[in-house]
Amino acid sequence: MIEIKAPHQDTGIDYKIPRIFLAGSIEMGVAENWQTRVAKDMADYDVVLLNPRRDDWDSSWRQSIDDPQFNEQVTWELDGLDTADIVIFYFDPTTKSPITLMELGIFANHERLAHVIVCCPDGFWRKGNVEMVCDRYSMILVDNYNEMIELLTTHVQGCA
Repeated sequence: MIEIKAPHQDTGIDYKIPRIFLAGSIEMGVAENWQTRVAKDMADYDVVLLNPRRDDWDSSWRQSIDDPQFNEQVTWELDGLDTADIVIFYFDPTTKSPITLMELGIFANHERLAHVIVCCPDGFWRKGNVEMVCDRYSMILVDNYNEMIELLTTHVQGCA
């Protein structure tokens, strides 16, 4: 397993192995660091994990296209979503995750629909909306992290 965290690029990676984008709750200090769990669970698989959870994130960055660090982060995420073979969305029930909701909406009707697994546990404040989008656009929806990993590993094994 190769893990690439934002803003690092994946130049030189063998693109014959599945690229998995980890879309989901990041709200620092609130959201579980579920991306680390995925990396541990996928350690023995031949995959590239694209992890937007940035080690050097600075909440003082202006949320503006004109802020170079913010622009770099969002561009990295959008590029990762566009090029991934598999996208997993995880909605931590202790968060609001507005960006993840937006990304799910964008991706629902994406031209190049990668394989998508959405995990939305009970308690997420907009679970009904997530259920409706997944149903409308035929995206796989599971209720817990373990189901998400089970499906992910099954798909990765099918890509080998």
